[in-house]
Amino acid sequence: MRRWRTLAVFALLGSCATPQKTQRLEIALTIDDLPVHGPIPADETPLSVTSGIIAALTHGRVPAYGFVNAHWTAEQPDTLDVLKAWRAAGLDLGNHTWAHRHLSEMALAEFDQEVARNEAVLRQLAGSSDWRWFRYPFLDEGKDAAQRDGARHVLATRAYKIAAVTMDFSDWQWTAPYARCRAAGDEQAISELERMYLQAGREGIGYSRELSRRLFGRDIPYVVLLHDSAFEARMLPRLIDLYRSAGFRFVSLPHAERDSAYADQVQPDLPAKPQGLELNAIARGVALPKRTDYSRALATICSPAPSALRP
Repeated sequence: MRRWRTLAVFALLGSCATPQKTQRLEIALTIDDLPVHGPIPADETPLSVTSGIIAALTHGRVPAYGFVNAHWTAEQPDTLDVLKAWRAAGLDLGNHTWAHRHLSEMALAEFDQEVARNEAVLRQLAGSSDWRWFRYPFLDEGKDAAQRDGARHVLATRAYKIAAVTMDFSDWQWTAPYARCRAAGDEQAISELERMYLQAGREGIGYSRELSRRLFGRDIPYVVLLHDSAFEARMLPRLIDLYRSAGFRFVSLPHAERDSAYADQVQPDLPAKPQGLELNAIARGVALPKRTDYSRALATICSPAPSALRP
């Protein structure tokens, strides 16, 4: 009897000493505004920009969805080569509407046309891959509840899933400043852009993780919004390293959005919750973490001095 008790105690201690399985941090990258997000530095082209992004993704073995505005392929036919290169690299494409217009400024019939007009290029290039993922331009889901519901009905009828965003540091704000600094040949300013970008990326990780824990009590798989810009091509290898150093492993968009936190987005015929982590938190009265606003610094860096603007 004593031996049995001793064995039982050792078994209990062994179970207590067994380390608990830790949750793996997961992140999916999405790239908006293919094949062109500008302005582009004078010595770059849409293909050279996207080739840099493709190189960073393939070298890092990172899956990604690129969201397409196909009006460029009609206005600048050579931009079709950008999308062909993306697909040749084994990367996926999704629908970002034909002309990247605000939903809140359109009638529902126009929105339907914007979605449908984009599909010819997607069918041509994406083929049998899972291209029926939709990203709202400007993340604009409509001016009111009626328009939001109507747009979701359009997407459900067309068998789309909505590609929600749960990590975003407004990387698009670096696009124009980088083009200005490149034109000015200001390497010191470019180094400052790089510093701010990486700091914003780090802050974005902490911001989204804190909101996720406040809302869900856990880390959900995060979906990052990035853009097809020349500065993104320059910085993406370092951003990928930043995410890996923070403990993330890269997964696909469909893998991330299988999580229950995305259910109403993946299935637009379900009742819609508030959009994204921030609006969800505001609706539930959850305090938002603090984060740095880089917009003023980015608006002024490499800008002409006021005297230079006078005749």
